[in-house]
Amino acid sequence: MKNNSSIFPMIIIGILFFIFGFVTWLNGSLIPFLKVICDLNEFQALLVTFAFYIAYTVMALPMSFVLERTGYKNAMAIGLAVMAIGSLLFIPAALSADFVLFLIALFTLGTGLTILQTASNPYVVLIGPIESAAMRISIMGLINKSAGVLVPLLFTALILSDIGSISADLSDVQRHTLASRLISPYIIMAIVLIALIALVKFSSLPELEFEEDGPDGGGSILQFPRLVLGAAALFFYVGIEVIAGDTIGLYGQSLGVANASSLTSYTMVFMVLGYIVGILCIPKYLSQEKALAGSALGGIVLIAAVVFGSSSSSGISEILWGWSGIPTLPDSVSFVALLGFTNALVWPSIWPLALEGLAKYTAKGSALLIMAIAGGAILPLVFGKAAQVSGDMQSSYILGIVCYIFILMYALKWHKITSWN
Repeated sequence: MKNNSSIFPMIIIGILFFIFGFVTWLNGSLIPFLKVICDLNEFQALLVTFAFYIAYTVMALPMSFVLERTGYKNAMAIGLAVMAIGSLLFIPAALSADFVLFLIALFTLGTGLTILQTASNPYVVLIGPIESAAMRISIMGLINKSAGVLVPLLFTALILSDIGSISADLSDVQRHTLASRLISPYIIMAIVLIALIALVKFSSLPELEFEEDGPDGGGSILQFPRLVLGAAALFFYVGIEVIAGDTIGLYGQSLGVANASSLTSYTMVFMVLGYIVGILCIPKYLSQEKALAGSALGGIVLIAAVVFGSSSSSGISEILWGWSGIPTLPDSVSFVALLGFTNALVWPSIWPLALEGLAKYTAKGSALLIMAIAGGAILPLVFGKAAQVSGDMQSSYILGIVCYIFILMYALKWHKITSWN
């Protein structure tokens, strides 16, 4: 890639990462909201995450071909246009309060985000030295999760401000009235996305360029173990990240926590803190590999704390929230929020480790990593089914142990493998 020392490209990408976060973490507020207005059980409610994240798997490879044909800059504009269409699809969904239409709109939003993510993540990795890539991605993550902090608060203020807690015992008229509150926010989102198309299209954002010569192997990206295993690690990471961010509202709701739709903000606050650590410490004090290993170990400890923690408030919640004036949460809910801190540096650390040395295979390699976001579709459904069958959502968080163990193995050993032989 031709190096460009201007900060302008990073500003444009930063705006896009804010949009990623805003659209993605809106799901955490939508889940308990749609659970009520569409009369869903826990498993059905988590189809929200499935419809959104499965788009990454279904559409990633087709989008990589679009990326190679149109270039990174034009592909970003196309992705924003698809997202605008997805936002507008929320209008008929809200008017009918039809859950299937909501899922179609979410899938369309996910499709637009697929091409944006496929283009923007390698852009951040390759715009500077590879050893500091995790630091740059941490900056983007800080922007992304700042949107994740903001959006549940906005959702509560704009959608739920004058109705208090939502009861499951609503008439059909009340459900449709409540659903119609989604129309204006998604119209505004579509307008913003259309404006961003013009910003990207007419900006001086430089194009990524790669040397034609690269590793041999008949064009198959499966020849790179560190990439394939990195994609698997990302699958488990996105799964546990979405579980931590999107199920905390359902879990809090089950324990009677007020304004449970805003709980995703708690997880995002800790992710923001984690990204700040990454910005300050990588690579000067902490290598990408050590950051990844430490995150996995911390996640294992916190999952144990979630599963065995108290479902009422105690001194732990007082320490975490008492100083801020925020109402204390049950201990186990607080530990779910803390998972945000250990999750923060996983994505920034895996991307540069997995993409290193791909050269002309970078677009397809990026597509494979983006396909791994399917973990956010599948693992929350596994979590939801386990919670539904067992009747115990708290114990279902044990699924996170499997996720963090795989991430730990990639950090300690698997990212070093250069050949399948």
